[in-house]
Amino acid sequence: MTLLAAATNESLAELSNKLVYASMAVYMLAFFAHITEWVFGSRSKVGRTAAALTGGGSAAPVVRTRSKGGTAVLDKPQVVTRTAAGVRDVPDGPGAAGGTEKGDLYGRIAVALTVLAFLIEASGVVARAASVQRAPWGNMYEFSITFSTVAVGAYLALLALKKNVRWLGLILVTTVLLDLGIAVTWLYTDSDQLVPALHSYWLWIHVSTAIFCGAVFYIGAAGAVLYLFRDSYEAKLAGGGKPGRFATSVLERLPSAASLDKFSYRINAAVFPLWTFTIIAGAIWAGDAWGRYWGWDPKEVWSFVTWVAYACYLHARATAGWKGRKAAYLALFAFACWIWNYYGVNILLTGKHSYAGV
Repeated sequence: MTLLAAATNESLAELSNKLVYASMAVYMLAFFAHITEWVFGSRSKVGRTAAALTGGGSAAPVVRTRSKGGTAVLDKPQVVTRTAAGVRDVPDGPGAAGGTEKGDLYGRIAVALTVLAFLIEASGVVARAASVQRAPWGNMYEFSITFSTVAVGAYLALLALKKNVRWLGLILVTTVLLDLGIAVTWLYTDSDQLVPALHSYWLWIHVSTAIFCGAVFYIGAAGAVLYLFRDSYEAKLAGGGKPGRFATSVLERLPSAASLDKFSYRINAAVFPLWTFTIIAGAIWAGDAWGRYWGWDPKEVWSFVTWVAYACYLHARATAGWKGRKAAYLALFAFACWIWNYYGVNILLTGKHSYAGV
């Protein structure tokens, strides 16, 4: 007990816990703000997809407008070609706000709350690290809170780069709340020192890149899921069908299927080389810690399976016969492998990585 007290700053550990809970409260406010954005967004300014696919008139663009605050409401949507089949020219939807200043205001409030929650959660991660003076990802709880922080940070970075990704906000804060709920309920582990095998600078390199890759892969998977819904919506319209009012209200505001397909592909392609480095770094660390670079440990096996799945996806996506829905399913399978590698392997299987604990 004396050694533990000397090694762990309990005050900082408790502060970290409070900050994580506080961030969950703010994420919840951001969730409701995003819901309000979708509800109050105009339904009268959607319908571009139907007009483009049925020839029922030109798709009137939403232009930038300025309110008293001097900020633009929405970018002008760009007409893009559906890359999966190359037969549809469909404009991007106007966004959750539907082009209205009122809906846009709630969306900006949601983003501001997300920024605040991100800063609070990041402070909680830093406090956790300071409490034991090590990298804050030595167990599943720490990995989870860091993962969600990085995912939100990546989303905010895309917004800062003027990318039109606010449509991702509602899904993001919902899944972040789920991730944090699981972390504080089932995965929580007291702040403590690590086993000797983890005392290495490779902990900073290998695990940090694994967290970053997983967070970015998550964003790519979200784009793939929305692509599947939007593509079905466009296909139904092109076939003369009439989607329900709810589907029209939601899916009409999203980017076109082509835009979502391209978004998911670019995100996954950009981070794949880093995932390759993650596996190589893990092998080097294994050589230092256990005297062998590869031993077919369950974590090693599923990291490689995930790599193969994403490699197949990227190859399939670059092949004419495997664009669109088939490639999207493969991308989701690859991310499912990553999720299994984290939750399933850590909890259900045993191996040399089991020391990380739950």
